[in-house]
Amino acid sequence: MGPGQPPFDFRTWFGRHTKEITRPIVDAVLKALKNDGVTKIAATGYCFGARYVFDLAFDGLIAVSVVSHPTGLSAPDDFNKYLATATAPLLINSCPIDQQFPMEAAAQADAVLGDGKFAPGYKRVHWDGCTHGFAVRGDLNDPKVKAGKEGAFKEAIEWFNARL
Repeated sequence: MGPGQPPFDFRTWFGRHTKEITRPIVDAVLKALKNDGVTKIAATGYCFGARYVFDLAFDGLIAVSVVSHPTGLSAPDDFNKYLATATAPLLINSCPIDQQFPMEAAAQADAVLGDGKFAPGYKRVHWDGCTHGFAVRGDLNDPKVKAGKEGAFKEAIEWFNARL
């Protein structure tokens, strides 16, 4: 993905990172944490990781959720399921230019979970001037992207600190 490197092959990467391959790794980490006495676990998922955060919340395995520029969510179905089954407060960091989480999906999340409908807590922060991936690989030379990346991190920390 860098200069002079071949283009990233997402299809091959996704094939090697299916739920059947990756979820057992996540579950092993959670089990180890619990075996070490950890009683509250928060999770943050960027892009691909958002699916895991939602699934862990559905399964009641995490206490607090944060996702940024999520991928792999089905709108509005996953938001309705979150409302019905999850108890982990949810923060979504989103942006205006995101094919994986378009503004329509963000609006659906707000419609289902916002305005106090999700009692544990819901917040979505929209980072203007940013595109998908801003919170992990944004162009820090762009003031809006830098503000989005740093702001999303700050929002996540504040969300966790207030709820753990």
